Amino acid sequence: MLHDVVSATYQGDYRIELEFDDGLRGIVDFSKYLESGGVFERFRDLEFFRNFKINKELGVLTWGDEIDIAPETLYAKATGTPLPAWMNPEEEPQEKRILHTDSAVDG
Repeated sequence: MLHDVVSATYQGDYRIELEFDDGLRGIVDFSKYLESGGVFERFRDLEFFRNFKINKELGVLTWGDEIDIAPETLYAKATGTPLPAWMNPEEEPQEKRILHTDSAVDG
């Protein structure tokens, strides 16, 4: 189940406290995004970083028109819960696992 971000409060440095539509809340440290480069280079400007908004229609945290982070990712980071299986490439869904067997046929 997806949970929308309903409130976000700047907590200093690169931390934002998030509250979700199920009432759970937690603080996400976005400093690791600085290592990602690309669009996240913009986070180096702390004033830009602090100027986030919630897109109420999508339930996501956004910065300008160029950066948003999936609510599933934010929920997992804020609450310490695992990402949904479909978002975790490390875990292969059970139905996609292939069992290899030797099926040698004589002659």
